[in-house]
Amino acid sequence: MPLQRTQFYIGGRWTDAAGRDAIEVIDPSMEAVYARIPAGTEADAEAAVAAAQAAFDGWSRTPPAARAAAIGRIAQALEVRSAQLAEAIAREVGMPLKMAARVQVGGPLWHWKNYAAMAEGFAWERRVGHSLVLRQPVGVVGAITPWNFPLNQITLKVAPALLAGCTVVLKPSEVAPINAFILAEAIHEAGLPAGVFNLVTGYGPVVGEVLARDPRVDMVSFTGSTRAGRRVAELAAATVKKVALELGGKSAAVVLDDADLATAVKGTVSSCLLNSGQTCSAHTRLVVPRARLEEAARIAAEAMAKFTLGPALDEGRRLGPLVSAAQRDRVRDYIRRGVAEGARLACGGAEPPLGLEQGYFVSPTVLVCEDPHATVAQEEIFGPVLVILPHDGDEDAIRIANDSLYGLGGAVWAGTDERAIIAARRIRSGQVDINGGAFNPRSPFGGFRQSGLGREAGEYGLEEFLEYQALQLRQG
Repeated sequence: MPLQRTQFYIGGRWTDAAGRDAIEVIDPSMEAVYARIPAGTEADAEAAVAAAQAAFDGWSRTPPAARAAAIGRIAQALEVRSAQLAEAIAREVGMPLKMAARVQVGGPLWHWKNYAAMAEGFAWERRVGHSLVLRQPVGVVGAITPWNFPLNQITLKVAPALLAGCTVVLKPSEVAPINAFILAEAIHEAGLPAGVFNLVTGYGPVVGEVLARDPRVDMVSFTGSTRAGRRVAELAAATVKKVALELGGKSAAVVLDDADLATAVKGTVSSCLLNSGQTCSAHTRLVVPRARLEEAARIAAEAMAKFTLGPALDEGRRLGPLVSAAQRDRVRDYIRRGVAEGARLACGGAEPPLGLEQGYFVSPTVLVCEDPHATVAQEEIFGPVLVILPHDGDEDAIRIANDSLYGLGGAVWAGTDERAIIAARRIRSGQVDINGGAFNPRSPFGGFRQSGLGREAGEYGLEEFLEYQALQLRQG
């Protein structure tokens, strides 16, 4: 039997939805209904906003140490639910279970604990001449989150917002919402005051648009597609609320002529295929010296062959399905279009993988593409597809890397870190990995250009939910 969720978490209690419509959550490995959740209405979203507004004054005046202690209790309650969360996300998103436990649950747990520990050392106020400069919570926050890393993206909004003293209305993706219900249970157990955190599920054009346009919402933090982000910003502009947007990417891994090619290609393949390619910062363009294009394609194809496909709950699988039939079809269409525009298949392709007739699977695919302006080299595919492009020297490689609407992630591989850093400084992207440098959860995450506005993670993420207030003190 599918899981049944019929209530929202509003004002500190579970409440019935205003409407009767339900949304089916599909297990992409099995193409079967995993759960049903309520489809929120405008009235549901407005009730949640009202609860958050009513709770704001009391929560914002709660000392930071007490807010941090509450966040620590949430972290503890989530840790107890780790196995439940990992299975839910594996069933919702399709990431293999062991990886879901490590990445989709382990990462968020780290962030909750980090924010619990951050309050003590953060500069909540300081003297500047005869002014006392305070960091004040922005207010009521509408958080709209995606399906690909659902709990992580929820955490990077909700945890720092709560620490800042904001109250929150969360609208998780209707594609992967069960983890958000589990979070709400953990928050209730942790004893947050009524209305500080509220959960309403539903569709973006209904619930999400209320959060973006409601004048009682002081800030909207959105993660998702660039197209949807434009809509959120458009609606938010009418009430001049603060907007944070974490959007799409088409990140380039640049390999210079003195790099270890095999290491660079294998590292790029691993980045590209994380979460079956459904990662906004994935390195999906591999830019290599023209003389080594064929060698790079061969290494990439061999590396991709090691990523075994299969259902998320099967042992030994490194790659699961895409999240939906629509996403699977979209990625396959991009592969066909790439070939039609002149790209060459080094491995994979648009045909269904053998032996996986059930589930939304796409074969890991390498496209060798001479034209950096081809569709597959410019648009975000959001699937297990790597595009390899040739360059004719450092200047050309940097030009290709920057030839994009986006600027979220990327990498530079070179014979020395010093040479890689010189190139990386010229790449207009929020994060650039140097010779395989590991992801740092304390560093700011966000992008340039149409990859969005603002930053998440660490103290940089906390600052997004704070405003400056200057108290001008009498002198003498």
